Amino acid sequence: MATTVVVTGVSGKMAKETLLALCKAPDLEPIGAVSRHAQEEFLALPDGSGLIPLATDAQSLLHRLRPDVVVDFTSAPYAVAVARAAIDQGVRPVIGTSGLTSSEVEDLTARCAAAKLGGLIAPNFALGAVVLMHLSAVASRFFDHAEIIEMHHDAKADAPSGTAIATAQMMSRAHGGPFTTPQTLKETLPHPRGSTVGGISLHSMRLPGLLAHQEVVFGSAGQTLRLRHDTLNRECYMPGVLIAVREVMKLDHMVFGLDRLLGLVG
Repeated sequence: MATTVVVTGVSGKMAKETLLALCKAPDLEPIGAVSRHAQEEFLALPDGSGLIPLATDAQSLLHRLRPDVVVDFTSAPYAVAVARAAIDQGVRPVIGTSGLTSSEVEDLTARCAAAKLGGLIAPNFALGAVVLMHLSAVASRFFDHAEIIEMHHDAKADAPSGTAIATAQMMSRAHGGPFTTPQTLKETLPHPRGSTVGGISLHSMRLPGLLAHQEVVFGSAGQTLRLRHDTLNRECYMPGVLIAVREVMKLDHMVFGLDRLLGLVG
C-alpha cells in the first residue's frame, strides 16, 4: 500500500517540485494540497495523472484526508501550526521550512514523542549539502578558525540561511566549543564581519542568478580548506524529500536533520 502524502505551500516552487517527485514514486501517493492562496477546490497533479483536493486550511484537510505524512515548505510560523495540527491527528510531519526557533523545535519534538509519531525537521534536503555539513563537522576537529559564506536568490526571505546556521552549530559542537574569532580593531561600517554562531562568522549574499550555495572556509597557519556545495535546480532536493517521507514511517519520534536518516550520525 502506498504512503499517502499531503503537501502544503503548493503556490511555491519547492512544493510543486515535491508533488511531481511524489507522482513519480510508485510507493508514494499525493492525495491533497494546501495553499493559503487557493481559490479552487482541486489541484491538477503536475504529471497530468489527475486531481487532488486543494484547501486553504491545513487542519481541516488533514482531518478529512488522514494522510500518512504531510510535507511542508512554507514559512516558519505556518509550518509550526501545520506540524502541530498534523501530530494531533496522527500525521507525520516532514518540515523543510527554515527559521523555526529552538523552543518550537523542542515543542514539536515533545509532541511527537508523546504521540509516538515519526517526524523530521531538516535544514536542507539536498544530499550534497547534507554531506557538506557532515564533512564540515569532521574538519572542525582540526581547525580553530572558520567562516561560512552562503549565497541565495534575491527572493529568499531569511538571512543567514537555516542551513548556514545549522552548519555552524554542528561545527561548533564537533570542535568542542566556539572557534577563534579574530578581533577587528576598527569597523568602518556596521557589522562588516557578519553574524557569528559558535565563533564562526556567517556571510550572506542575495542576488538574482543564484539559487542556493554554501562554502565553508577553514584556515590555519600556511593553509586553507574550502568545502562548497552548489544547488543548480530544485530537483536536487527531491531524493532527500522522498527519503524523509519513507523513513518517518519507521520512526516513533522527531528527528532533526536529514543526516540522521542517512546514517551520518547516530
